Amino acid sequence: MNKGIPMKYMIPFFCLITIMCGACSSAPQDSTGMQNDTFRPCPDSPNCVSSMATDSSHAVQPFAYSGITKEKARGIIVSILENTKRCRIISLEESYIHAEFRSLVFRFVDDVEFFFPEDDSIVHVKSASRLGYSDFGVNRSRVEEFRSAFNQQASFAD
Repeated sequence: MNKGIPMKYMIPFFCLITIMCGACSSAPQDSTGMQNDTFRPCPDSPNCVSSMATDSSHAVQPFAYSGITKEKARGIIVSILENTKRCRIISLEESYIHAEFRSLVFRFVDDVEFFFPEDDSIVHVKSASRLGYSDFGVNRSRVEEFRSAFNQQASFAD
């Protein structure tokens, strides 16, 4: 009598392990970074939102601020990122920030970018999943949570 794991459970198990390993090791492709002060466009899939997107399925509003400097707005974003679980800042430049967020269970990676235009009191934002098709609204929710935290901290900074 064989006491091992039945074969019908082995295939889903190995598929799950493959997905998890792929999520842990996925590297940002050519989907992050700036081109002429513009985010790279979102893919056709619904797992990306950007304040520079022109289509309604990917578009979000940039973060607007007044009464504080661009440097203070950037400092608020950095502070929020540094105090967010499973977040790692990848690139920290004067007008651009790139951070990675990892999901709790499967360790999927999402890239979040911020751009601070020189002559505008706004922060452009993009949040995109590296893998998969749908994100069940996670990227849009993340941006709106950041907007709320940013607005709260900016209102106390002026």
